[in-house]
Amino acid sequence: MKNFLFITLISIIVTSCVPSGEQTEEIQNLEDFLSMVEKENKKDGPVIYSASWISSNFITHDSQKIIADYGTRYTLKSLERSRQASNFDNISTTPENRRMLDILKSSFVMPPPLNQELAAELSEITTSLAAMYGTGKHCFENGSCYDLEAFESIIDNSRDPNELLSAWQGWHEISKPMKPMYLRMVEIGNQGSNDLGYDGLSDLWFSKYDMPADDFLIDTDRVWEEVKPLYDALHCHVRAKLNDHYGDEVISKSGPLPVHMLGNMWGQSWSNIYDLVYTEELNSNSIDVTKIIEQKEIDEIKMVEYAEDFFLSIGFESLPETFWERSLFIKPRDRSVVCHASAWNLDPTTNDLRIKMCIERNEDDFITIHHELGHIFYYQAYNHLPTLFQGGANDGFHEAFGDLLTLSITPDYLKEIDFISEEEANLAKEDPIGLLMKQALEGVVVVPWALMLDKWRSGVFNGEIKEDQLNSSWWQLREEYQGISTSEERSEEYFDPGAKYHIPGNTPYTRYYLARIMQYQFHEALCNEIKFDGYLHECSIYGNKDAGQKIISTMAMGESEPWQDAFENLTGSRQLSGKSILNYYAPLKEWLDEQNKNRTCGWKKS
Repeated sequence: MKNFLFITLISIIVTSCVPSGEQTEEIQNLEDFLSMVEKENKKDGPVIYSASWISSNFITHDSQKIIADYGTRYTLKSLERSRQASNFDNISTTPENRRMLDILKSSFVMPPPLNQELAAELSEITTSLAAMYGTGKHCFENGSCYDLEAFESIIDNSRDPNELLSAWQGWHEISKPMKPMYLRMVEIGNQGSNDLGYDGLSDLWFSKYDMPADDFLIDTDRVWEEVKPLYDALHCHVRAKLNDHYGDEVISKSGPLPVHMLGNMWGQSWSNIYDLVYTEELNSNSIDVTKIIEQKEIDEIKMVEYAEDFFLSIGFESLPETFWERSLFIKPRDRSVVCHASAWNLDPTTNDLRIKMCIERNEDDFITIHHELGHIFYYQAYNHLPTLFQGGANDGFHEAFGDLLTLSITPDYLKEIDFISEEEANLAKEDPIGLLMKQALEGVVVVPWALMLDKWRSGVFNGEIKEDQLNSSWWQLREEYQGISTSEERSEEYFDPGAKYHIPGNTPYTRYYLARIMQYQFHEALCNEIKFDGYLHECSIYGNKDAGQKIISTMAMGESEPWQDAFENLTGSRQLSGKSILNYYAPLKEWLDEQNKNRTCGWKKS
């Protein structure tokens, strides 16, 4: 046995040191393949992105035909590349090449199988599901019909429990027919994942995080357990205040929160019920940024310039002139456009960077602009890398960097840019609970939702959740993680997960969980870097070059290294942690604990 092991070891050493003729040829084939991919990306990428830009900014029959054609061709090419990359699985190569191959293989979220008929069926299903969601509409017995926008308007604004329940039920009718199609799509997608060398869709999706998929999922739960006490305290307070407003018949004092009563169709944000759960003092010193923008007559372009100035103040290079010439800042009057805010990296070679927004002169869009420029400066930082490495270190990094600087929009920052006086800044800091509550109703509330959504999906992908458990398992997870339930029994006749776009649209959601956790870790690490002494929510890195250099050097790594390396570069740690979010909201947690004395917290499992 020892001799066998010795001979085997020698064989391995010889093989690795002196490649055979066949291996040398395979290595050359690999180098040629990656070189071809790089050339094609540089050539085709800008054209495809330009077509997409046109289709979003000039919505016509013709522009949609063009992007549909380009999209189909690009998808087919990407699929072929993924399959070609799989052919090199057993070749010994450099870590850089191996990483490029892995990126190519994992570029699909719902990969078609090698079987042409199944691939065509998958395409038909995904198109149908997207259309069912996009055109979703429900009509009541009285003949009135509502789409998502109309239903959301009711959910976001109404205070009538019956009206809210009716709107929630109405929208969730649209997903019932999706169930058999979704199951068939998962079946075919699992086969497509197998064809690429993965153990199904769950393995494909969660293998993108530079660690075994099972270990990654365990790690996300570990972080959630750290954050959970803060969420539980917020949940307890919100339930008590809603009970005060609506009474025991609508809101239980001890049970889960009814999903339709939270000011959001999916209960992923509770910011629309802020006025019901927190009352600001009559002489509140809260800062009204919208009012300041109006008083100072700050126009849309100037709002963007303020955001750019933040990045320049910490050491980033100015945006190119083409950014200002080619971006869309104001909603055109002569054509239809997609107004949803977005950041674009159209041509990395020429640094053609743009944002697309129909900017409104208010606080929300002032913050959103800072977020979108976070993406833009991330692009600018890694555009020097090979095209396959031009991406976030993992899919949560882009959103985390986008949100990072929004945490620095503090009273002190607003003072620095002459929005308010020093006296007004000091007064605003005296009572931080209102500000932190607003943030928490979005930033903390979304954490368990973002975690459970892909937990459910992973269970469906790997078969742990059976066909007759799709809806019941969805609500079991929602109750377990969010303390949210429905006010009625939801049978397997329904397919409530399908009423959230990201399920029929196959958009991974773990990225939003990661982004939220990392955002606060980044912020705390940078505030420690600049030796900030005070409450974490009062820290702003505006004007600090040391903090900026940390961000720039991390951004510049793109996707070229395991995300843990990039994470360590900025934070000094290789591990996600929920402690930073706890530190940020520490004053709120202390206040909530005081409010929750003599209340029954937690929720009784149904």
